[in-house]
Amino acid sequence: MCKSISCFALLCFPLSFALIAQAPTAAQPNKPEARTSGPSDPKAKKTFDEALLLMKDSRYVFALEGFRKADKQDGGHCIVCEQKAWDAAVALGDFKAARAQTGAMLANATAVSDKVNAQFLLGETCLREGIHGKRDDPLVAADSAFQTALQLQPNSADCLYADGEALAYLKRYEDARERFRQFLRVAGPRDIDYARVARFVEHPELARAKMAPNFGLKTLDGRTLTLESLTGKVVLIDFWATWCGPCREALPHIRKIAQKFDGLPLVVLSVSLDKDEGKWKDFVAKNGMTWLQYRDGGFDGRIATQFGVNAIPATFTIDADGVLEDQHVGDADIEGKLKKLVSRAEELNNSKPQSAAPSGGN
Repeated sequence: MCKSISCFALLCFPLSFALIAQAPTAAQPNKPEARTSGPSDPKAKKTFDEALLLMKDSRYVFALEGFRKADKQDGGHCIVCEQKAWDAAVALGDFKAARAQTGAMLANATAVSDKVNAQFLLGETCLREGIHGKRDDPLVAADSAFQTALQLQPNSADCLYADGEALAYLKRYEDARERFRQFLRVAGPRDIDYARVARFVEHPELARAKMAPNFGLKTLDGRTLTLESLTGKVVLIDFWATWCGPCREALPHIRKIAQKFDGLPLVVLSVSLDKDEGKWKDFVAKNGMTWLQYRDGGFDGRIATQFGVNAIPATFTIDADGVLEDQHVGDADIEGKLKKLVSRAEELNNSKPQSAAPSGGN
């Protein structure tokens, strides 16, 4: 929540920054050059490396302190330190600290790319704050920051996508639709978010929903799977491990669901956090786990991180529109929920022109 400095108070800041950015370089002859490749001071570099390890161990409070210290030791001009501090602040949900870091980045930025990145991160901070607090003021500030970034770099796909989200949360659906159209023109069909944004153009209110993160992986049987390849299907993702007792107890429920919905537009994907590949493969084979399997290797695995998994078993459903929901395999009504999601997926698929079926399945 905003306290001393709010995103609303920063509404005028992006505009004033845009004016500063147009000022001639000679007006700031004594401004030190920003560090854009990490700290150069030996003490700062050591502090920075220690903070990276703290970040990896999810010790975000200490990582934030470390990155700030490294920046100070480097003369207060290390943009990389400031962005890493932003990462730590966002992981903590500390919006005030995150805004402070974008302010430091804006003060140090000289290259257009650094200015665009700082404005984008300011917008992201305000967007997250607005969504978290269900308040419009930060969302308006987010839109303002993204617009400033787009003035500097009109074809920034990231800014177009994020501004579309901010406008959708403000229920300015026609404006959001136009931003998403601009994204499609800039990004092109090969972009991982292209299919999702195409749906946002048709239904911009979907951008307000909790959407599943885009992912890509290769399953145990060699299939390449992406969220886009599963468009039009319901996806049940189960995070588990062989060493997890509750996960083993839930296994019969997962097997029953995979068998019951076989042939329907529902994909079951088990994502193992096992580090031992051999043990995982042996367990899968011995327990007849014939549905899609993938090993992510731990809580710090790419897919587990994308879904924010910090305990297992953790189960999610993704509907035909890509909307994400938490589920519990042991719930008596989970099959009823899945039936409704599958029924809707069938309706959506039947209402569309016939085309080649997407890859992936049970």
